This record gives sequence, C-alpha cells and structure tokens, in this order.
Amino acid sequence: MKYTTLLVEIQGKVGLITLNRPEALNALSLELRDELKEVLVQLESDDNVAAIVITGNEKAFAAGADVKAMQGWSYLDVYKSERVGAAWEQLISCRKPVIAAVAGYALGAGCELAMMCDFILAADNAKFGQPEIKVGTIPGAGGTQRLARFVGKSKAMEMVLTGRTMDAVEAERCGLVSRVVPAGELINEAVKTAARIAELSAPVVMMAKEALNRAFETPLAEGLRFERRLFHATFATEDRKEGMAAFGEKRSPQFKNR
Repeated sequence: MKYTTLLVEIQGKVGLITLNRPEALNALSLELRDELKEVLVQLESDDNVAAIVITGNEKAFAAGADVKAMQGWSYLDVYKSERVGAAWEQLISCRKPVIAAVAGYALGAGCELAMMCDFILAADNAKFGQPEIKVGTIPGAGGTQRLARFVGKSKAMEMVLTGRTMDAVEAERCGLVSRVVPAGELINEAVKTAARIAELSAPVVMMAKEALNRAFETPLAEGLRFERRLFHATFATEDRKEGMAAFGEKRSPQFKNR
C-alpha cells in the first residue's frame, strides 16, 4: 500500500500507520485525512490484521490541522465538507484496537486524533495541547469533549482557554496517556503491545473494547447491564472454551477467533 502522506506496513498481525508530512510537522491536511480513512477501511477489513498503531515521527505526532489550507475557508466550506471529519468517523467506528504512539507534538487536531484512539503510549518528549484559541477558533474534532473526560473539567478548561501544552509526565499523571516510554523505544513498544493484543481472541477483544467505550456513553447501571450481556456472549465462543481449558491445563491457549 503506497500513499502520499502516510507510510503503511504490516508487522505480523499489526498494521502500523505512520503520518508522513515531516515538512509540516505532520499537519493533518485533507489529503492526509482522505488517505487515513482509506487505510483504516483496508486494515479493518483485513482478517490478517488484528490491531493497529498510528504514529508520527520523533518531532511530531501531528502538530494540528493544516491552518494555512484552512485560512480561506468559509462557514459553508466547513459545514458542507464531508472530508473534514470522514477519517475521524472511520477511526471512531473501527472495531479493532487502535493505539496512538505519540512522540513530540500532539497539538490541536493531532491531540484529538490521539484521543480518538483506544489508548495512548507517549514518548518522554511528547507534548499535548489544544491551542486552537490562539488562532481564533476552538477544537472541532472532540477536543473539548474527550479532553474533559480524560483529565477533568478544570485542567481541560485551562488548556483549551489558554492553549497551554502538557508534557508526557503530566499527561500520564492525569490519565491522558497509559504509559510513558523513552522516545527511542516508542514504536517498538507500541507494536509489541499491539502484537500482544493481536494474539488474543479477536471477537472477545472487540467485545471488551465495545464495553469500555460504552462507559463514556451511558449511566453506570446501563453500562453494567451492557457489560453483563457481552460477558454472557463470550460463552457462545469457541475461544472462551479454549481459554478456560488452557488455563486449567496450564498451557498457552490457541485462539481461533471463533
């Protein structure tokens, strides 16, 4: 698979997507968004791929939207364009686990892209922020909503209203990222983590992801009911039988994704 703004490779059962506009700090142009949507569709439909990693380079995961390209847009240009958010909808609806491996700047739409993934591994040089207020606009791809859910109202409000960035240590402390690793080890660690997930039962992983995502959308009682029903559903899978049998026999399970 060859793209203009992305590098895509398959490592075992892991699809690795690298944002590749280094001259623009991986600013998320419409072309990049179009290509990201296309590759997500392909990886989602590829039965040989069980997990996905999205990353940038050591200097920038993505330093925001392409402000120069957006400068001349009108209200109707933004409102009528499906291209602006199509990639985001594709990512949000992806049933396979998606890990963001963030080094350097993850600002504006770059921070929003990272938050759309299932979890974030951060390099020790990562910086996160929603600086849209500095150019006269606000986050438009979930920045006000997801950031507040991750870090709480007070910190999110400060970051969005001032444009302040947070470093990797603060991001881990407040729950925005799951772990911080040395920058030189980030990609290997992200792929290794994705590969661990890929070795598990794919349908059960999907159920676990779906249940966790429901926690952000429903009251606790409804979320618990939804989780319980998915738990019941795992008992209809061959992989649940194999996993428990392997546990009892003290051996590694051989999941068949059935």
